[in-house]
Amino acid sequence: MRKNSLMHCSCGEVRGVVTNLSPGTVNRVVCYCEDCQAFLHRLGRADLLNPHGGTDIVQIAPASLSFVQGKERIVGLRLTPKGLYRWYASCCKTPLGNTLSPAIPFVGIIAQAFQGERQGPDDLIGRPIGAIYGKYAVGGAPEGSTGFNPRLFARAMRMVLGWRIRGQTWPHPFFERATRAPSFPVTTLSHQEREALRSLCGPRPSLRSIP
Repeated sequence: MRKNSLMHCSCGEVRGVVTNLSPGTVNRVVCYCEDCQAFLHRLGRADLLNPHGGTDIVQIAPASLSFVQGKERIVGLRLTPKGLYRWYASCCKTPLGNTLSPAIPFVGIIAQAFQGERQGPDDLIGRPIGAIYGKYAVGGAPEGSTGFNPRLFARAMRMVLGWRIRGQTWPHPFFERATRAPSFPVTTLSHQEREALRSLCGPRPSLRSIP
């Protein structure tokens, strides 16, 4: 029997259900890339970054996530015209999922979205199995976060390909199946807006976060 796990935004207005959540069905990594840092600074949610500017991300199959409350508060942001779709709750600016197009089926959810009163993400899926893009980490790269990690890459590719082959792209929580178009409004930053965020990000940020 598959167990359902709850995910939610910080204020609780947006809630979702993830099926079959376990260490063996997800990919949990800490990403230190400049884009993930820039996204949270843009939202004014740098509090969700770890001390080195990392974002704790849980990658799941799109079909395993369904929103049960607050869909009207879901909006999307792209840092560039070809960048990731970064979905968040407009009520409290909590990230809800990062995606590419449905052709590459995965949803990356911040681990904090799984924090409950009695259990947290570590209880549900274990600790992160690695870290990536450490060259952008604030104050120096954490051990094991730089360079190419074949184990992490192989695991991620195996999961994404498996989700696609097993038909776990649809129903997609963020895209329409008939048109492949986004299900929610999406805004794309201008070049100037994107560039303005760089001074807030690692490895040596020169400005404070957006309030």
